[in-house]
Amino acid sequence: MSKGRIFSGMQPSGRFHLGNYMGALENWIKLQNDYECFFSIVDLHALTSSYDDTSKLQDNIMEMAIDWLSAGLDPEKNVIFVQSHVKEHAELALLLGMSTPLSWLERVPTYKDKIANLGSQGKDMYTYGFLGYPVLMAADIMLYKATCVPVGEDQTAHLELTREIVRRFNYLYKKDVFPEPEAVYSKAKVLPGIDGRKMSKSYGNTIPFGASPEEMMERIRMMTTDPARIKKDDPGNPDICIVYAFQKVFNTEEVVDIEAKCRAGEIGCVQCKKILAEKMNYMLADIHTKREELKQKPGYIKEVLEFGAQRAQVEASKNMVEIKEAMNVL
Repeated sequence: MSKGRIFSGMQPSGRFHLGNYMGALENWIKLQNDYECFFSIVDLHALTSSYDDTSKLQDNIMEMAIDWLSAGLDPEKNVIFVQSHVKEHAELALLLGMSTPLSWLERVPTYKDKIANLGSQGKDMYTYGFLGYPVLMAADIMLYKATCVPVGEDQTAHLELTREIVRRFNYLYKKDVFPEPEAVYSKAKVLPGIDGRKMSKSYGNTIPFGASPEEMMERIRMMTTDPARIKKDDPGNPDICIVYAFQKVFNTEEVVDIEAKCRAGEIGCVQCKKILAEKMNYMLADIHTKREELKQKPGYIKEVLEFGAQRAQVEASKNMVEIKEAMNVL
């Protein structure tokens, strides 16, 4: 490989939102020019928490593929595919699971947190698949001998577990089959939800990715502002205003002026929201248009995913031969 190889994936667990785009996908668009990239819609991972209702899984996969392509991921530059379409992901996860210590999985920082959060919603998360989630994630990365993984700084524990599994495999089987993947940290723009909490589908506080101008305006209209500001000419506090937080990301040219006018009571919340909506619709117009076009081409989307799966399959099959030879199970 003349340049580093990246693997990354996202779960098709519902409609993509603007926070997902700013937090990860926007960075992928940049990385595709500097790395050999494998990007996967990880539907098997989605089953670890949504195993009891798979009725929307295929629709979610198609929607995610449309989102990725409309954002600018190039299917010629990147290998874009669905995880379950390459059976070696499940096969390698099984093989790695044979030697992964149980204690490693139980100490994953998010494991108990997710057990508690999803358990409070009445869902039984004490499953083999959920506990083994990090092994499947490691298999995704290792199957393609990825040298780099784009992560946020809060995800380093998951990547370090993959690196431990790599070291253990190479040690046990006396052969350096896998490289230790390095983190590629992204300086993602963090967007709050329209109610001030973390933007999350479960909170219902998101702005859908590729939203129409009308939908964008409606979601911005619902954003929380300074609760102490009653009248239009009351001085406001931008530091506790969600609209201002978005202005800082999407309206860098005017944000200083808007902050000053808000503090002086020279601009009202309604006007500020209108300015933001116009700016965001202008900046994201191409994505919305492209997304609407792709929604009318399901055959093309399927072709992209099939083409990606074929390319991934070639690499996966080749690497599995070496992996099995090292383990003496070929």
